[in-house]
Amino acid sequence: MNVIFMGTPHYAQEILAGMIETPSINVVAVYTQPDKPVGRKKVMTPPLVKTLALEHQIDVYQPMRLRDEDTVNELLKIECDFIVVAAYGQILPKAVLDHAPCINLHASVLPEYRGASPIQQTLLNGDKRTGVTAMLMEEGLDTGDILSIQELEVNKTMMVEELFSALTLLAKELTLNVLANFETFTPKKQDDSKASHCKKIVKTDGEIVFDDGVTIYNKYRAFTPWPGIYLKSGLKLKKISLENEEVHTTAGKIILIDEDSIVVACLKGSLRIYSVQPASKKEMDVLSYINGKRLTIADTLS
Repeated sequence: MNVIFMGTPHYAQEILAGMIETPSINVVAVYTQPDKPVGRKKVMTPPLVKTLALEHQIDVYQPMRLRDEDTVNELLKIECDFIVVAAYGQILPKAVLDHAPCINLHASVLPEYRGASPIQQTLLNGDKRTGVTAMLMEEGLDTGDILSIQELEVNKTMMVEELFSALTLLAKELTLNVLANFETFTPKKQDDSKASHCKKIVKTDGEIVFDDGVTIYNKYRAFTPWPGIYLKSGLKLKKISLENEEVHTTAGKIILIDEDSIVVACLKGSLRIYSVQPASKKEMDVLSYINGKRLTIADTLS
């Protein structure tokens, strides 16, 4: 079968790799986002999907806007049986949706967490299960009919990078299964009354106050390494764990100093902190930080 693939980050790269490795699938073209400047030196860097495609002599297209008429006309000249989309980052116009069945791999159990950050939202909400949904795309955002769902358990200490990796493998397997057995699936409409949405993550989402220990810890799980979690002062909490969920006390107060960490109270619960990073400085162990600030028991971490 001939397939056009659309995707950009590591999640998409692994799905593409699985398709390339499958003899029955011929990836005839790859669409991905334009190269972007990365790092302090702003080095123009290609998406991971582009690099992989070029290694296998697959034609790569990087339109700024997929909806432009010339771009659409160019795509429509490419004969294919399916279009597979995974974290592409652009909306597909109706002409492309009509060109071939468009299958999207979304990293949630739809209709839950439609939108840009389903994996982070899973951790922010402390969910115990999540999954990947293969769906037929339509003009709405993540609203298409469901073909198949694969689920997995989320343990309470799982970090976002670990969950990304687990869902990526799940999505890779699901893609190959759906393509191989497409005719056996009966598309099922989503229940819009059960839909929820998640937004694109921005840097300011990482700012915290010491209100609820569970909420802060889930932000830490979802936002590490980016945007991280940090206090209004700019102090980043680099390595933490949830100490207690029930204690109600003074927010931000240091209540314990151990050999390698401190425990800080929240209005509800408490957190154990191992390392921090002051604004414009390198990461350091938290004991060095509080000693430098001359903070001790009953002082407020800031």
